[in-house]
Amino acid sequence: MKITVCKDAIELGQQAGKAAGDHIRNAIAAKGSSSVILATGASQFETLKQLVAEKDIDWSKVTMFHLDEYIGLPVAHKASFRKYLQERFLGQVKEVGAAYLINGEKDPGEECKRLNAIIAQHTIDVALVGIGENGHLAFNDPPADFDTEEPYIVVTLDEPCRRQQMNEGWFATLEDVPAQAISMTVKQIMKSAAIICSVPDKRKAAAVKNTVEQPVSNLFPASILKDHPDCKLYLDPSSAADLS
Repeated sequence: MKITVCKDAIELGQQAGKAAGDHIRNAIAAKGSSSVILATGASQFETLKQLVAEKDIDWSKVTMFHLDEYIGLPVAHKASFRKYLQERFLGQVKEVGAAYLINGEKDPGEECKRLNAIIAQHTIDVALVGIGENGHLAFNDPPADFDTEEPYIVVTLDEPCRRQQMNEGWFATLEDVPAQAISMTVKQIMKSAAIICSVPDKRKAAAVKNTVEQPVSNLFPASILKDHPDCKLYLDPSSAADLS
């Protein structure tokens, strides 16, 4: 894992977004196409802003998957990750070759089967991820399932995860946060050729410390990123504050 501490969240996003753009361009140059995974949430605002501003990317040759989505949440809800990606990515770039959004309003088991069959046909060149306040990777809360081979699964969200979503302003009350989601699994994320992890903000400092300094454990799900051969972790001074 390569760690870069940037001067602020804006520079963090710029560096992470540029790195993602490089991976996409290189994949298209090498094999004519690129498959990517995009994360959502407050941690990705600046990274996606930079990515959509990147020059010389033929988006028609890009296939996009995304990490997770709440079960039962309408796409019109402000917390919908489909809505987030439509507004912050798909609506900002020229037509993407293919975009496979998770539909949490359909039968969850059938939606997992659909996505699992599609992603099995693709090699992921770069995955953009964040780290939750509870250390989760995607919506794989501790203790995360490190063993399942399924690319997407149904997960139950723990209270710290749901409280984070409320505190970020996506929901008015804890009770409004859905109890379950469809999440890309840890093993599927780790299959990506490269991983770019963007983690700004002081409230992520403890999770960053556990990720970097604790042994790899499903109690600290993002710690597994240390086992990846090409993972770049981008921090700002606040999120890096607890590192020894």
